[in-house]
Parts: sequence; structure tokens; C-alpha cells
Amino acid sequence: MTEQEHDRTAGRSFLSTAVEVARLVGIGDAADAPEADRARRLAFAVRRPLLERPCLPEEFFAPLMAASVYDPDASFCCWFVQPALYAFGRRRVMTALLDYLRTGTDAEQAGAERAWYCANMRLNADRSPAYAPDGTRDPALDDCDDVVEEWLEVRRRSAA
Repeated sequence: MTEQEHDRTAGRSFLSTAVEVARLVGIGDAADAPEADRARRLAFAVRRPLLERPCLPEEFFAPLMAASVYDPDASFCCWFVQPALYAFGRRRVMTALLDYLRTGTDAEQAGAERAWYCANMRLNADRSPAYAPDGTRDPALDDCDDVVEEWLEVRRRSAA
């Protein structure tokens, strides 16, 4: 995520990021839902349509990352991380989360840590049309050892 993309997401809430993802998917904003449930309902509504697409347009990346970081529930932020992993690759997702860890607010850093756990989830070729029919995809999308090392280094420095 570029600094400009990060600046656009600063100050957002989970609801505003969920609304943005829902808009991109073409789902309504669930305005009829109680305010407390609205973001979670939107997250639930976009999960399947996101996973069913073999690719996602570039405009989805920053909102997916923001929604994953702003989702307060570590169990559910995967609903945004997983489609990003399939569509954009583990390397790009982890790099965006590393950027939040380095430059984000305290809340964004905590959200990046929650989402980082999900970014390590196993990807299954049979669960996503993002893979070729033979179950392969470009390995560079998921080559992230150097990003993991950077993450660990940032965490070590912040703990010191």
C-alpha cells in the first residue's frame, strides 16, 4: 500500500470500510440494519461474492486491507483478508499489513496484527477460481519470506 493509499484510509471506521467494500461488490449498504450490526452484516454479505471471483480489480485492494485492519474481531477480519490473498497474493497483502504496522495509528497497528494472523492462512486451490484449472498460480504472488522477516524486525524494535 502506498503512503497515499494509507492516508486515504486513515480515520476510517470498520463500518465505513465495510460499506466501501460492499459498494465495490455491488451490494447495498445495509442501512436498514441496526447500527451495531450493520458492518458485520455487510462483511457477511460480501464474503462469498469476493471469494467466487477469479480476480478482483485493483480498486478493491486498499478497501479490503482497510476493512481487515479496522475489523475489531480477529475471527472475522479473515473475511476480508482471504479474498485479498487469493486475488492479490500473500506478498502484497502482507506488505500492506507491514505498512500499517510501521506507520499506522495504535488502532491500525493492532488491527494489522489481527489481520497478520489471517494472512498466514493456508490457501487451497480447490476453494478459489483464482487458481488455474491445474491448481497452480504464479508463485511470486505468495513469496513473502523477506516480508515476514521485516515484520518480525519491526515487532522486535517496537517491543524493545
